[in-house]
Order: sequence, then structure tokens, then C-alpha cells
Amino acid sequence: MLILFFMSAANAKYSDAVKRLEEILENIDRSNVGIDELAELVKEAADLIKNCRALLASSEQSVQESLKTLEDG
Repeated sequence: MLILFFMSAANAKYSDAVKRLEEILENIDRSNVGIDELAELVKEAADLIKNCRALLASSEQSVQESLKTLEDG
């Protein structure tokens, strides 16, 4: 149960991050941002990508651990 809750929370965070990344890309594609804001958005996007990678790695580790318990059990 705890793993499912953790993964659900991670999925929500991941989904929120992906949604924000899409918003950032849309604004950049439409040239709706000035150069100062562009630098801030690129930094935010990089941080979001870093967080997404960490969430994916954590989820992968949880899945691998769950599969290992099935194999050992």
C-alpha cells in the first residue's frame, strides 16, 4: 500500500512537472517571452527536467524492488 501511495504522489508531481514544461515550451515557441523571462524559463525547465528524472529513477527503483520480492517470494 505504501508503495502505491508513493507512486501515486510521484505520478502527480511528474504530471504537474510535464504540464508546466509543456506550458514553458508553448510560450517559447510562440515567442511570448522577452529575453529576461526566457532565461528564467529555461532555468525553470532545466530544474523540472532534473526533478522528473529523479522521480523516474525513484519509481524505477521501487518497481525493481517489488519485482525482486516477487521473484524471491
